[in-house]
Order: sequence, then C-alpha cells, then structure tokens
Amino acid sequence: MGFPANGSLASERPLKFLIYGRTGWIGGLLGKLCEAEGIDYAYGSGRLEDRPSLEADLAAVKPSHVFNAAGVTGRPNVDWCESHKVETIRTNVVGTLTLADICRDKGLILINYATGCIFEYDKEHPLGSGIGFKEEDSPNFVGSFYSKTKAMVEDLLKNYENVCTLRVRMPISSDLSNPRNFITKITRYEKVVNIPNSMTILDELLPISIEMAKRNLTGIWNFTNPGVVSHNEILEMYRDYINPNFTWKNFTLEEQAQVIIAPRSNNELDASKLNQEFPELMSIKESLIEYVFKPNQKTAKA
Repeated sequence: MGFPANGSLASERPLKFLIYGRTGWIGGLLGKLCEAEGIDYAYGSGRLEDRPSLEADLAAVKPSHVFNAAGVTGRPNVDWCESHKVETIRTNVVGTLTLADICRDKGLILINYATGCIFEYDKEHPLGSGIGFKEEDSPNFVGSFYSKTKAMVEDLLKNYENVCTLRVRMPISSDLSNPRNFITKITRYEKVVNIPNSMTILDELLPISIEMAKRNLTGIWNFTNPGVVSHNEILEMYRDYINPNFTWKNFTLEEQAQVIIAPRSNNELDASKLNQEFPELMSIKESLIEYVFKPNQKTAKA
C-alpha cells in the first residue's frame, strides 16, 4: 500500500497536509496551526461523498497526510440529525469511508477527527468510578442518530490500517466567543445538567494530532485529556476567572429529556494510551486552567 508502519517517523518526504473541513471549527484551527508551524497545507474542495472530486484533490495537492475534520454534527445541535438522516449518513458514513478508501489506495494515512460520544456510563463503567472506556471497547450508546452513524463508521474504519481515528469529546478551546465551544454553549443555556465527562481541550490536543501524523500513528485513540470534569466545575471556573457575577441553574437528566429530541452521551474515556505516547498531556482540569481560563482571565483571582 505504501503507507509507513504504525508509529514510524515520517520519511524524508516533506510534509504537506490535505485538510477537509475548511469551514468547520477544527478544520479552521488546523490551517492556523499549520501556518504557525510552517507546514505546507491545502484545503480539500471536493465533497466527501463524491469520489472523483476527492481523487482530483489528491492528484492536485499530492499530500503526505490527509486530515478529515468534515462531518455533520447538526445545527444548532445533534437533534438536527434526527430529521435529516440521509444527509447525516451521506457525509458521516459514506463520505468518511470514501475518503479512507481513496487514501488507502494512494498509500496515505488519514487522520480522522471522530467522536467519543458513542459511549454512556454503564455497570462496568459507573459514573464516578474512574473506570473509563478503552479504545477496544465497543460503543454502547446509540441514543442519537448522530452517535449511531459515528459508531457505525468507527467500526468499519477498524478495517482500514491507514486510518488514525481520534475520539473527540465535548471540544473546548480558548475562543470563548465560538458557539461550538462547549463552555460557550453551557454558559448560554437556561439550565444545565451536572455530570462528569471526558472532554477535549483543542488548544492542547490539536497540535498533538499534527505530531501523531508526523509519527504516522494509526488505529483508534481516545482523544481527550485524562480525567473528567463536570458542568458545574467548569462553570465555577468560568465564574472565578471570567465573570464573578455569573450564575446558573441545574436540572436533571429527566428534565433535560423534556427539551431535547435525542438523548446525549455522558461518559469517561480512558486516555492512558494517548498519555503514554504523550506524557506531557495535562489532566482535563489542569488543561482547562492553563489553556482556557488563564488566557481569558478577567478577574483578580490569583
């Protein structure tokens, strides 16, 4: 096939990244990171489900690695997918598989930004136990159509030895004005649940994903900071660092179910595989303070 052995350092071939998801949050951040690191890159113009357009992109760009940050999450949220099932399948399943298949044909590694919202706490992984789902665990959450398509495509992608699947969860960045940012979302909600979850601090983890490409890592990775943090713990940090007058109200999962169409995933992912490869990785609470709250600090908190 031509792609390097898993974990081998990139060859002498100069890095050139082909990125899908230009208009998306992660795709946009990837371009900025490439510029900052001096990495040559281009955005794909083809649609994922249109194989000839992807082949044209690969022929024109001649990349060393391909990144897929495109996909349907729904606007304003995943409830959209419940009433747009064919569109969701077309991009999240057909499109992602098409891109993986073409990359395999061309001997290219595909870094695929996937989701960890395919699990929920269960009796083997109880809430508060510190026992997280591992990379090899089978998804147990299909409460939303979005999660169902993501679990389906992850299972199929296991057969593609050229794919690096990154399970992102509840992504957070230092850009608190971005409506996709988990912190921005929950500060704007009328009421929030309060459940510990694994989450992904993009400011810390997206540069790591670029390093993973350089190391030619493949397979499934829980792409979250180690540990969990609850909604209330984040909002307490927001109050302490950003807005001392901020207040919020909680409600139960049962009450939340009355105002959403599809259930939401709550889980802890075991990040020890990623942490072993990148020992400098911060815990979720440390990373929140270092990468998000300190840079945005508006209060006099020491």
